Amino acid sequence: MLFRRIVIDKITSTWMILTMSLILMLPLLIGTGLYMKALPMFGQQGFLHLIGTAEWSPSQGKFGFWPFIASSLYVTIISFLMSAPVCLLAAIYLTQFSSVRLVRIMHPIIDILAGLPSVIYGVWGILVIVPFVSNLLAPVFKINSTGYSILSGGIVLAVMCIPYMLNMIIEVFNTVPVGLKEAALSLGATLWESVKHVVVKKSFPGIISAYGLGLAKAFGETIAVMMVVGNRVQVTSNPFEAGYPLPALIANNYGEMLSIPQYDSALMFAALLLLLIILTINLLFRYFIYKTREQ
Repeated sequence: MLFRRIVIDKITSTWMILTMSLILMLPLLIGTGLYMKALPMFGQQGFLHLIGTAEWSPSQGKFGFWPFIASSLYVTIISFLMSAPVCLLAAIYLTQFSSVRLVRIMHPIIDILAGLPSVIYGVWGILVIVPFVSNLLAPVFKINSTGYSILSGGIVLAVMCIPYMLNMIIEVFNTVPVGLKEAALSLGATLWESVKHVVVKKSFPGIISAYGLGLAKAFGETIAVMMVVGNRVQVTSNPFEAGYPLPALIANNYGEMLSIPQYDSALMFAALLLLLIILTINLLFRYFIYKTREQ
């Protein structure tokens, strides 16, 4: 009996270690595969030159990735600025102020929104957001716009990210012990003061983590953004102009135009860039979480 228990424990611990090792190795394996496929790009141009130039002419062997990087960053920042405060305030209200009945209604709705395919958000963006930007928002600023723009991509992306981040922030707030808030109330704090100074402060590392995961998800989103962003290779500071994010570049062109020399390597380099940027975002937010907990 003792020998059988030892063998079972050994097998259990072994497969757990193997599966954990596989998970840890996956990013390394993916990154190595993308690097090997993108290696021909480094033979002719340096990394800084590839990401710093804006000229994109594959038929002439010119691959400047800055327009795609800039468009991705622009769309992601717009979506984050729109979705982050909405998620935080909605989570505070649902966990601290709303009735139980409203919470029971909202949870399934949030889950449904989080589970919708991105193509549905893209179709909704074409039917609602693009005409809204073109016919209502752009004329306010005296700008002519088709509606297929960086702003449209940012709005659609913000709506997509809200249920994802909101779910995480709600769960973070629910982990705060009730006794902490009650202790603040017993000392004379108002309900809002106890929420602001106790619940939010205690949950701050979790809020940063939710924002980091939401930002990384937003940066890598493809179909919905690709359908409304315009897909024009250019660098612009005008959000009413079209853009061309990195994920859209890969999705639109992979499998086509591969007769052009190095085009396949260029798309693999775009995927490698996407992986590196998302990895950087995650590491940056991990650092913020560490510093917050340290304080």
